[in-house]
Amino acid sequence: MSSFDFTSHVPEPAEPPWRPLDRAVRRWTLAHGGSVALADLAAWASLADGAGDTALPLLGAGAGRHGLPPFEPPQLDALRGEPLVGDGTAPTPFVLDAAGRFYLWRNHADEVAVAALLRARRAAGAAVAVDAADLGALFHGDASAAVRRQREAVRNVAGRRLFVLTGGPGTGKTTTVLRMLLMLQKHLPEPRIAVAAPTGKAAQRLVQSLRAGKQALLGHPAAPLPHAWHALLDRIPDGEALTLHRLLGYDPRRNRYARDRANPLAADVVVVDEASMIDLGLLRALLEAVRPEAALVLVGDADQLTSVGAGSVLLDLVSVLEAQRAPELVRLEHSFRAEQPLAAINRAVREGDAVALREAFRAAGAQAQRHEVESGESFRRALQRWTAALAELPLRPVLPADDEAAAAAQALAALRALSRRQLLCALREGAHGALAANAWIERRLKQLWNVPEEQEWYPGRAVLVVRNDYAARLFNGDVGLCLADAAGRLRVWFEGTDADGRPAARAFGPGTVPSHEGAFAVTIHKSQGSEYDHVAVLLPPDAEHRILSRQLLYTGLSRARRQVELWGSEAATAAALAQPAYRAGGLRERLGGD
Repeated sequence: MSSFDFTSHVPEPAEPPWRPLDRAVRRWTLAHGGSVALADLAAWASLADGAGDTALPLLGAGAGRHGLPPFEPPQLDALRGEPLVGDGTAPTPFVLDAAGRFYLWRNHADEVAVAALLRARRAAGAAVAVDAADLGALFHGDASAAVRRQREAVRNVAGRRLFVLTGGPGTGKTTTVLRMLLMLQKHLPEPRIAVAAPTGKAAQRLVQSLRAGKQALLGHPAAPLPHAWHALLDRIPDGEALTLHRLLGYDPRRNRYARDRANPLAADVVVVDEASMIDLGLLRALLEAVRPEAALVLVGDADQLTSVGAGSVLLDLVSVLEAQRAPELVRLEHSFRAEQPLAAINRAVREGDAVALREAFRAAGAQAQRHEVESGESFRRALQRWTAALAELPLRPVLPADDEAAAAAQALAALRALSRRQLLCALREGAHGALAANAWIERRLKQLWNVPEEQEWYPGRAVLVVRNDYAARLFNGDVGLCLADAAGRLRVWFEGTDADGRPAARAFGPGTVPSHEGAFAVTIHKSQGSEYDHVAVLLPPDAEHRILSRQLLYTGLSRARRQVELWGSEAATAAALAQPAYRAGGLRERLGGD
């Protein structure tokens, strides 16, 4: 504990949009001998860190982020003379590197370590020849253009210490991972395999996808996976849904991981899904915990939203590997969905092509619609139309009171019906946010279903878990549906799996559901990794809102399997397309990129 007085006698600037934390960092800097200029810059760096940047550029094209004016060379020289500022070779609270990037020490240390560990993994890997017959067996004899990239991934993964598989929804990432793991087992003697994802919900979806993928390989109608591969397929874990924090043994009391360089993971192969959600600090912890001789496979959609924490590590890594045409990266591009018009929409957004997006919506016909939603009245009409369709879904079956198996089966069917339509909001707060939209939908549904307005729990209420509960096996992002049985008893049902790994529904009393909120409208961030039959994406009416980005729009629209609606003005859509998400930092440069 420092003995310094944190009370600042130097007035703070009135204009900067600093948070209480940023102002605390400013006061700390002053209390520890920093100049007023350094204290102000420290507050800006803290603000940038909260926005996801790992560094604050003071020079060049990136300077001026978040409202901080660019620096002149004399100002940089003065900063380098501050005792609290170093060049990264020794621990100091702040780092100013040669490129004019200003870091909090933690972010600089993480960035340097991640870059070094990734470079070392790339250097340690070497291509291994694979048997063409094995490749043919894993792909059921299919050598068509549709699976060319998948075959490339399975061929290239053997012998690598780092491999990255990226691609959009419907491109077959999970089945490719299964085949990669089968091929790796051909070249490693009984490897120990670990699979995980950044969040509990993503981890649960991963194991469900692995189970479904195994069945697809075994049940292929023309050429099922040969029997010689079955034992290897059984070794691929698809039981416990592990988050990265659980895999690494995170201790929140000490803010440390049990698994590290000194106590690494025992696994010979580690697969991490939804890698776009990984922030810089978590990637460092993962890289330090995976043994140097083990294989690390990162899987995810690099065009999705980046992590909540600092950095855009998957996007940075994919950008560098693509520029270098590295064999450690494969991007899957062929969509196996029947709804190709939606794939064209996703591609246009990913490329930021407004003309192509308009044409893709026009060509999609009834599968894709755009609605001008700006004013309160147009928003109300859109919500009213959407809610009327929701009310027609079979979301309120009366379950049998004396047959638990039949009740679970009906509840599972109702949960599947719920996933047919989902409203996704760019914002969480405000009049156009998920909380307000969900409240409006719930009020209207109660009217349509003749439910008293003051009744909190009622048949048909959908809830979203917002905090992991490992004892209950409910995770942040899980969606539950409240249903009544013939005796009038209310329970909240969630989809899970039975002892044999088959889909099943589990029931909880309303009072035992972990922290939750309404699920009829959720944020685009919360939807990552999920898919729905029919999606509506709501953009904020302010075309200059800082949340708008190409990745946000892509993530929202690409959640749709069959139909999609875009609610927003032409200006807001154009602003999102024109603004690729960018997080300042030096990881790309340290990895050898531009």
